[in-house]
Amino acid sequence: MEVLNISNKELLINEEIRDKEIRVIGAEGEQLGVLQTRDAMNLAIEKNLDLVKIAPQATPPVCRIMDYGKYRFEQTKREKEARKNQKTIDTKEVRLSLNIDTHDFETKLNNAIKFLKSGDKVKVAIRFRGREMAHAHLGEGQMKKFAEACAEVGTVDKLPKMEGRSMVMFITSKLSK
Repeated sequence: MEVLNISNKELLINEEIRDKEIRVIGAEGEQLGVLQTRDAMNLAIEKNLDLVKIAPQATPPVCRIMDYGKYRFEQTKREKEARKNQKTIDTKEVRLSLNIDTHDFETKLNNAIKFLKSGDKVKVAIRFRGREMAHAHLGEGQMKKFAEACAEVGTVDKLPKMEGRSMVMFITSKLSK
């Protein structure tokens, strides 16, 4: 059974290059012109470096003489640095109830504001129990009140919507880090 490589990010190096003629770029970036593959291989071996195919779609294909190990190391270092600078946005959830007291409401509100200030998304949910399902309009009032209180640090991303026995609304942070 043959293993298929779905994503082939690797470049062809040394003996893997099967083209008859290739355009060669030297180790310092100078153009060496169009050469036979074996001549280019010999040049790379003389300098104790690798021949790397960098533009296979060109005619003739472009190869460069370089230290492939060092190139891969620098490339992974750059990718790691790019990942380190990315900010992931988490979704934090705040659960309210239909008959929530004012102090509890303010506590939940303060938590949501803290989440929004740190750049996260907030999911506000109200779970309806038993006969509360008949009074979904009261839940919308709670959601509007909550959204208005968060207005200075966040904007409503998805308006309140019923999902089963819960009403859900998403608030996105205005402060982008």
